[in-house]
Amino acid sequence: MSRNITNRRMYDWKAVPWRKLERTVFKLQKRIYRATQNGNMRLVRRLQGLMTRSWSAKMVAVRLVTQQNKGKKTAGVDGVTALKPSERQPLVRQLRVESGKRVQPTRRVWIPKPGRDEKRPLGIPTMYDRALQGVVKMALEPEWEAVFEANSYGFRRPRGCHDAIEAIFSSIRYKPKWVLDADIAKCFDKIDHKALLKKLNNTSPIRRVVRGWLKAGVMDRGLFQPTESGTPQGG
Repeated sequence: MSRNITNRRMYDWKAVPWRKLERTVFKLQKRIYRATQNGNMRLVRRLQGLMTRSWSAKMVAVRLVTQQNKGKKTAGVDGVTALKPSERQPLVRQLRVESGKRVQPTRRVWIPKPGRDEKRPLGIPTMYDRALQGVVKMALEPEWEAVFEANSYGFRRPRGCHDAIEAIFSSIRYKPKWVLDADIAKCFDKIDHKALLKKLNNTSPIRRVVRGWLKAGVMDRGLFQPTESGTPQGG
C-alpha cells in the first residue's frame, strides 16, 4: 500500500511532496555552500553535477516556471505557456544539462519604462530553457552566495532593495556619509561573454550550457539577431 502511494507521489503532480523535495534541494545547496567556504572546488563541482541530475531539483524548477513565476503564461519562440499537470512530468524527464541539445533563441519583447517614452528589451526563453536555467541556478547560487560581498543586494535571494535601504540607513544614521548612485548604461546589453564565462570558472557541462544560452541569439519581431555580447534581461 505504501509503495503504491510513493509511486503515485512520483507521477501524480498534485500528490508530489513538495516540502520534501525542497528540503532535499536545500540540503544539497548547503553542502555546495560549505564546500565553497572550505575551498574544496573539486567537491563543489561534483555536488553541482549531482544537483543538475537531481530529480528533486528538476521537479522544483518545473513547478517554479510553470506554476509560480509571474511570466508563466508568456511564451518564448516555442509558443509554450504554462503547462498542464499532465505535461509537466514529461518536461522533468527531458531536462538534462549534458544533453547537448541546441538552445533556441530567446523571444524579445519591448516593455515601456515607467514615466518615459523609452522601452527596454525583455528576453523570454523557451519553457524548456527556463526550467533548465532554474536547475543550473540552484547549482550555482550557493557557490556564489559563499563568496559575495556582505553588502551586495542585487539578484540575491531573498534580498531586495528594502534590505539595501536599511543597510544605508544603518550606515549613515549616526555619521554623515556619501551615497553614490550609479547607473551603468546598457549594462546587460554589453556584458562580455568571455569575461563572464571566465568569471564562472567552471569547466563542467554547466559552462557549456551557459555559453549556449549566451550565444543563442534573439528573435525580435520575427527577425533573428545573433548575440555576440550581453545577456537577455529576463532570461
